Amino acid sequence: MNPFSFKSVLAASVFFVGASSCFAQDVLVNSLKLNASDKSKENFKFTEQINLGTTSVKTQGSSGTCWSYSTNSFLESEMIRLGKQPVELSQIYSARNVYVEKGINYVRMHGAVTLGDGGALHDVINMYRKYGTVPREVYTGLNYGTDKNKFGEMSALIEGVLAAVVKNPNGELTPNWQKAYAAVIDSYLGKVPDNFTYKGKNYTPQSFAKEVVGINPDDYIEMSSFTTAPYYQKTLMAVPDNWSFDQVYNVKVNDMTDVIDNALKKGYTVAWATDVSEKSFSWKNGVAYVPTKKFDDMTAEEKADMFNGPKPEPEITPEMRQAAFDNYTTTDDHGMHIIGLAKDQTGREYYIVKNSWGETNDYKGFLFVTKNFVKYKTTALLVNKGGLPAEIAKKLGV
Repeated sequence: MNPFSFKSVLAASVFFVGASSCFAQDVLVNSLKLNASDKSKENFKFTEQINLGTTSVKTQGSSGTCWSYSTNSFLESEMIRLGKQPVELSQIYSARNVYVEKGINYVRMHGAVTLGDGGALHDVINMYRKYGTVPREVYTGLNYGTDKNKFGEMSALIEGVLAAVVKNPNGELTPNWQKAYAAVIDSYLGKVPDNFTYKGKNYTPQSFAKEVVGINPDDYIEMSSFTTAPYYQKTLMAVPDNWSFDQVYNVKVNDMTDVIDNALKKGYTVAWATDVSEKSFSWKNGVAYVPTKKFDDMTAEEKADMFNGPKPEPEITPEMRQAAFDNYTTTDDHGMHIIGLAKDQTGREYYIVKNSWGETNDYKGFLFVTKNFVKYKTTALLVNKGGLPAEIAKKLGV
């Protein structure tokens, strides 16, 4: 692919320019507006097979915090699965703590690591373990009069602060830079409460996580599929937004959908990181699949008809998947939440996916994504260990 293609420029703006990551999120959403067909909804007939509990669809606004929205939605569904009354958790509390930790890591790495809003599914679990969690109503991150996230100015400022620290003008770093850095974040997002009242009872973020949410962060594992590392062992997830250098379990391509299928059948939802900057991903029509022909090779009629009903798909091989990852045609664009399974009128299965871009598409914030798209374009899955098929759990040693 042409290295100066729109997708390459988009990937660069999403991952490598920290202060423009909020802008890149808006560019990503706007770039998908043309991926639509006129009669899509009337030409797809979806029948739900599984639809697990979830909270309402949210909007991440002008922020690259999809990873926090999707994984907190996943934790809310875990509460439902456990028989608890779900609490809408603060996505920006998770993100705020990641900003702090990422800044510390950035300085420790002399600036040689990604900044910006981006993150990974495991970041929410890691922050939950260290900092606990709070209800969304307690910490909205809307601290200066906006009704939705708008983080561009904050991102530019915190990048500037960290760049100044890395220059080390004193010749030796003082501990005060961390206080100054956190103060900039808090001036935009609000100061994190040491304690708060929820339904008449006082909590700290840690006690709220333990007593109300009640999940064990050690119950969750992350996985992906690469040909470059041994299967069923951990390997580095080599995407720029993996600022913490976490490792994931490496499984085979078909294992990913086997895990999702088994999890859904057992009542577990799945957090999903994937590439959405594809011509075959339609946010407007709420459908994603893998076409048999490259977009540039399609006729005008074929392009217009892309989402007007089910289309054939190619088989997804490990080599095909790895090549797309290595040549940047698969990039770590977005995080969403898989909450169910459906079939179209031909019997093909699709995952029901909850997004964080509001209720602005044909399915009020949800999408139907084919299994082949998931096999091809997934960058990571996060699942409760209880949702793993026994054979895969044994191979992973969990």
